[in-house]
Amino acid sequence: MDAKEFDTLRSVLESFEGGLAGEKVLCVRAPGRTEIAGNHTDHEGGHVIAAALDRYVFGIFRPNGRMVARVKSEGYDAIEVDLTSMDPRDEEKGTTAALVRGLAACVAEQGYEVAGFDAAIRSDVPAGSGLSSSAAFELLIARALSGLWANGELSRESLALMSQRAEREWFGKPCGLMDQAAVALGGVQFMSFADPGSLEAESIDFDFSEHGYGICLVAVGSSHADLIDEYAAVPGEMQAIARACGAERLGDVLECNFAEQMPELRELYGDRAVLRAIHYFREERLVKGRVQALKSGDIASFLHLTHLSGVSSGMYLQNVSLWGAEQPAMIALAAADEMLTDKGVSRIHGGGFGGTIQAFVPTDVIASFTKGMEHLFGPGSCEAYGIDHEGVTAEWL
Repeated sequence: MDAKEFDTLRSVLESFEGGLAGEKVLCVRAPGRTEIAGNHTDHEGGHVIAAALDRYVFGIFRPNGRMVARVKSEGYDAIEVDLTSMDPRDEEKGTTAALVRGLAACVAEQGYEVAGFDAAIRSDVPAGSGLSSSAAFELLIARALSGLWANGELSRESLALMSQRAEREWFGKPCGLMDQAAVALGGVQFMSFADPGSLEAESIDFDFSEHGYGICLVAVGSSHADLIDEYAAVPGEMQAIARACGAERLGDVLECNFAEQMPELRELYGDRAVLRAIHYFREERLVKGRVQALKSGDIASFLHLTHLSGVSSGMYLQNVSLWGAEQPAMIALAAADEMLTDKGVSRIHGGGFGGTIQAFVPTDVIASFTKGMEHLFGPGSCEAYGIDHEGVTAEWL
């Protein structure tokens, strides 16, 4: 955030009634994220590779002496959240207010006295782009609350877990933990979600640019915003299969036991649920193979395994498109295959169902790849990204 952007956000703060010009403010920055490996494995207690990216949500915060959170995000109407009660509210499901209330409640539950605050926020993480602007916003608020009311004492892991809980219980979306963890930690991380109450992460020292590749994300012009039910059906069906096998998540099911019960599972839950379980076990193997490839610097093996992962998402997980007349993500994947041939690889990214595809593109063809994608999906639809190594940060100014 440059000085001009800071001054603009500060003027927003000072426009709130009761604002105090000239006081110190807490400046917070939270990056977007990309899923490198592990498509819909996190919510099943599996493994992922994720990375923070160099696009950010910025915010400045100050206490306001009230029990009301007042939040103004650039391009959106200001909201007010009464913090005298922090319980979930049905009428707030799916709203920014729900996230603010939920995160305040989570911090208060740690024994800190949470009060009202003012916030001015802007973002260069595009909404609906697959970079998880929602998780970046959650970590922005969580880190601000830690700085305002907990002396900055809450760990990055705690902030990620709180953000996930706020999204699940207050916002109403049954998300995993990968997005929040990647934003909180920064860098490239190999994560295990075997223990739902904690976060296990290992930093991987790997730079795609040193191996001649860039990470390109292509926004295909559709959003998950109205597809919450379709997104929720993925973990819902996987966990139905897990329960039939005597566990809560597929990560706690032996693949051989699943295979033995497959005929009965098809009868009970249908073929799509069984195929999604097949994807989980296959993707777990592919994630672990890609971790070893990155650690050993074997980019060729990483690309091959990434291709297999993309095929599994399309055929078995079935989260590329809704299989109607409009299938922009499938068009993007087909075009990427034609443009990259055997020199790079593409896959559905994040939650799926349209949204974004990810491509690992040789650096010498990024420009032509971008031009080809923008011919299909419009200017600005394809961008190359770098890795953010800091994760969510905050400082008083």
